[in-house]
Amino acid sequence: MSTQHETRDADARAIDALRKELGDEVVLLGHHYQHQDIVDHCDFLGDSLELSRKAANVAARHIVFCGVYFMAESAALLARADQAVHLPEPDADCVMALMTPAVLLDHILTRLTSTGRRLIPLAYVNTFMDVKAVVGRHGGAVCTSANAEQMLRWALKEGDGVLFLPDKNLGQNTARTLGLADTDIHLLDIRKRGEALDLAAANKASLLCWPGLCAIHARFTADQVNAARAADPSCRIVVHPECSPEVAQAADAAGSTSFIIDFVRSAPAGAHIVIGTEGNLVRRLERQYADRVKIDPLLFSTCSHMAKVTPAKLRNSLEQIRKGTAAPVSVPELDAAPARATLERMLEVCA
Repeated sequence: MSTQHETRDADARAIDALRKELGDEVVLLGHHYQHQDIVDHCDFLGDSLELSRKAANVAARHIVFCGVYFMAESAALLARADQAVHLPEPDADCVMALMTPAVLLDHILTRLTSTGRRLIPLAYVNTFMDVKAVVGRHGGAVCTSANAEQMLRWALKEGDGVLFLPDKNLGQNTARTLGLADTDIHLLDIRKRGEALDLAAANKASLLCWPGLCAIHARFTADQVNAARAADPSCRIVVHPECSPEVAQAADAAGSTSFIIDFVRSAPAGAHIVIGTEGNLVRRLERQYADRVKIDPLLFSTCSHMAKVTPAKLRNSLEQIRKGTAAPVSVPELDAAPARATLERMLEVCA
């Protein structure tokens, strides 16, 4: 254990020294799901929307994104030509994003719109750039959990139907918040390369949902919510909308990461709050508000891909930037313009 602490402390000291040496040339962006050992070094902490906006406005020549790959891609799309975006661990992926292959999405969108239907694809930001490019070519945009309601409202007005991808839970929860009935929502069957689609049912629905989900939030259940209430009837339960509709409906509130943070911040002293979202954020809130409220995880569930960004890898990334040998996240030119358009539409709608 002492060796681990010594290594961690050595990495922390090295990171601090490199930050001081690099100065304003480098800015570190960290997602809320990062471990505290990474968060301690970040200049800005936020959810996907906050960090996308920050990446579009920072002056530093090097942006180090402590998150997963699709986030660094989004930052690279919005960065200036003279800026480079770096990911300390290029293999930090997203299970949800992997559930939407770009080729399959394009094929299914083509089938769904073959009759001339104006179907607007709305992609959760948890998607890779080639998927965002497909969405952009079909006139769509991206969204985050923080602005999903606003973006879905926009998409419904833009066309005569919306394809929400890849998170079926966020899509359904957002639709119900906006007042859409279950009959207005259709979950696509994308098996057999789209040949299993029920086109008749799809044409009747105003919202089509891709059948993806978040592996971390899929672990939460309505039974866990009921058990938390049984243990303490006075507790307040808040969950992320990537949870299933059953969990979202059973909880007292459901909202984005920023919503959950505000929920805790505004809770009365002495409150007991049970949170259903990624464990690193829950533990951070538990430490931050320990003197005022009691916080418990609905279930301690962490993202293994977020955990791939370690202090040692952050240190290595900064060392490579200092040496001039760092390989930034690349943006294939073929996909850059349509993918960037989806992000710009989101930022314009939410401005």
